[in-house]
Amino acid sequence: MTINNDINNDIKFLAKSEIRLKILSELNKKPDNVRGLVKKTNIAYSSVSSNISKLEKNNYITKVKNKYHVNPMTQVYFKNLMDFKNSVKIVNDYDSFWNKHNLNQLSINSVKRITDLKNSQLIETTPIDIYKTHNTIKKQMIKSKKVQAIFPYLHPEYPELIEQVLINDGSVELIVSKSIFKELIFRVNDNIRKKAIKKGKLKVYSFKSDLNLYLTICDKTMSLGLFKNDGSFDQNRILISNDQKSFKWAQELFNHIQKQVKQ
Repeated sequence: MTINNDINNDIKFLAKSEIRLKILSELNKKPDNVRGLVKKTNIAYSSVSSNISKLEKNNYITKVKNKYHVNPMTQVYFKNLMDFKNSVKIVNDYDSFWNKHNLNQLSINSVKRITDLKNSQLIETTPIDIYKTHNTIKKQMIKSKKVQAIFPYLHPEYPELIEQVLINDGSVELIVSKSIFKELIFRVNDNIRKKAIKKGKLKVYSFKSDLNLYLTICDKTMSLGLFKNDGSFDQNRILISNDQKSFKWAQELFNHIQKQVKQ
């Protein structure tokens, strides 16, 4: 109980002051003195000096040869604080995407690493362009050589898009809801489908229960869609990104769902 209280107090002390977080952010990159921190943070000398004294007094930092160093445990606290802060920012920035949506099929690791999506872009339909989300995904798929996707529903254009990737000698790996498995497969041109399956270019997995998310990974671009809490798919907004961390995040989520298919 005492240990937990100490940790809580440490986190509260660090999180309470934006100045202390800025100082720790700079020291975490490189040890420095007060004057150097003033220059880097643009914070008044008196404020930096005062907070440095508090951090040193409470053993968060140590002075070595006129420069302050972050102590190992402080690095752990700081990293967790910044991860949490960035996670909150992502949720707030894309509130319409996350709020009132079903996140049950996101893995624990996906939730923990949600900050990897910080460079994503929210695409939303408009009254003028009601197909904006689908057309964005369509553009990604058409020019891709490798597509991995989780399809919870069957869009009329999916078979044609799959054919296009395969015709261009690309590969397609899909996880689809059991309810659309046969219909999707048999809408793909028979000759193209059989040839691609034989060459290992087309793999389709049937998910036993309902899928509550949409995901496409096209070459180095990913897009994510969610279901609303009422059970309907939200076709009005998706998150897209070509950032490497986002791409890896999407691949790990795809692998997580794929493992459930193979169990």
